[in-house]
Amino acid sequence: MVQSMEKIASHLEEIYGEVDGNVIGRFEDLLIKWEKEEWEEVLPPTERNVYLITYGDSIYEEDKPTLPTLHKFLKETVGDSITDVHLLPMFPYTSDDGFSVTDYRKIHPDLGNWENIRYFSKDYRLMFDFVANHISQSSEWFQKYLADDPYYQDYFIPEQVEFDSENVVRPRTSPLYHEYRAGDQTKTAWTTFSKDQVDVNFRNPEVLIEMTDILLSYIHEGGTSIRLDAIGFIWKESGTSSIHLPEAHAIIQLWNTVVNIFKPNTQIITETNVPHKENISYFGNGTNEANMVYQFALPPLVLYSFMKNDVGTLTEWAKTIHKVSDQATYFNFLASHDGIGMRPTEGILSEEDRMGLVEQTKKNGGEVSYKSNPDGTQSVYELNINYSEALRDPREDTTKEDEIKKMLAAHSILLSLIGVPAIYYHSLLGSSNDVAGMKESGIARRINREKLELNDINHQLKNDPRRSSIFQGMKKMIEIRKQHSAFSPFGEQEVLEPHPKVFALIRKNPETEEEVFFAVNTSREELEIPLPFQGTELFTNQKTANSILLPCYGYAWVKKGQVN
Repeated sequence: MVQSMEKIASHLEEIYGEVDGNVIGRFEDLLIKWEKEEWEEVLPPTERNVYLITYGDSIYEEDKPTLPTLHKFLKETVGDSITDVHLLPMFPYTSDDGFSVTDYRKIHPDLGNWENIRYFSKDYRLMFDFVANHISQSSEWFQKYLADDPYYQDYFIPEQVEFDSENVVRPRTSPLYHEYRAGDQTKTAWTTFSKDQVDVNFRNPEVLIEMTDILLSYIHEGGTSIRLDAIGFIWKESGTSSIHLPEAHAIIQLWNTVVNIFKPNTQIITETNVPHKENISYFGNGTNEANMVYQFALPPLVLYSFMKNDVGTLTEWAKTIHKVSDQATYFNFLASHDGIGMRPTEGILSEEDRMGLVEQTKKNGGEVSYKSNPDGTQSVYELNINYSEALRDPREDTTKEDEIKKMLAAHSILLSLIGVPAIYYHSLLGSSNDVAGMKESGIARRINREKLELNDINHQLKNDPRRSSIFQGMKKMIEIRKQHSAFSPFGEQEVLEPHPKVFALIRKNPETEEEVFFAVNTSREELEIPLPFQGTELFTNQKTANSILLPCYGYAWVKKGQVN
């Protein structure tokens, strides 16, 4: 305990400078409290781990709590293809489909309760969402702030004349501050995302202590991964961008230390939809901060490669992606509950190329969201569209078979790159744009957030060729991947350049010495490419010679040497 407290005190000094002894004492009390609890062991991720990104009510039955329904669907239909389930915010909320939490410690009654979560965790490792940057204006904390409760007056950040916010980075076009009625007066508060999502004030050590306690409660209740939502915004400083500040990194490092005291190998995953260099800064030194960072550049770059039938940009970017450490790696994904982030393409794609993605999105029924810049202008923030629909090129992909092949080809990249793959539920289940849901709600992101009735989706997975083909194709890739140590998230990769239209790499596990060559054709042409070594193609179990033939949107995994 003494050594742990010394390390925590060091983190607190990085955050606050000189630290009141009472604050250190409060953290010591917190550790003593949680030290009395029993903690389950969690193993680090391997090549067998694949995450599913989903809401707790994505699969539902009428008039039943949805967590047991989702759990049943995964066990009976998806099986062990998925090992980890990312449950998007499962707490009571008022807007933004869960990201305006009213109470961090309760489960939304429509979903179920903590007992359902604990039961779920017996079959799947669970990833919880920690919406630490902001809380709902309807929360007890904020309502007490409005009521002038002394304890909560420093829980939020009122507008101050002396605070220079000119350079603040904004992910939205809404005002930075909003006004709220508080009895006979008006109070203000900092709102990075919306009026209903009020930023909490981590400058107040009481907030950090409370949030740390909540974090520990999550991993005690079955969370083996914690997603830190919008974590780059948690520290505000006058005259700065108020994003990625040193104090924000120091808070994550503190949480890394605290979590590892009680439940080592719990994965802390940072969500920062920003340019790539800023994003990977959350690895810290590779061992002291995030265990995984969202690979935000991947979705738009894969989409761009298929749009242009050229992998040059993706290849050059992928050459910069290497093993981080034995404790840290990438959280790879192509689609999520949000749109396809465009900020990560800054400095990678030209403005003309970025606009090409925008135009294809609009042609395929999607929408585009914007953000405000410090100079008062606006720029593209994300593309709101189902990923399979985003991939579709109306000029070329004239059949459903083309769309299916392209979707599976894109996900072959996801399942091959160094890191841990995460698949969005609508991608796994072969969904399309939910245009009706988007129009009815007026919320662009709803185009890819449709809820699916249990019996309906089970029927469609058996009878709808699109859904069935994508679902079964994904499962086949996953099952093969899980059997090969070359795909270890802590292994190595070498990016190759066999053809301008073929993305290729070699994955290697230094411990087992297993090597697998991967290649995917981003075009409709049939292409023959050279192989770096002879071996066995894992999808067909056929021995290879010096080259391999890739059909339209074809992909291959070739294991070096013999297959037992």
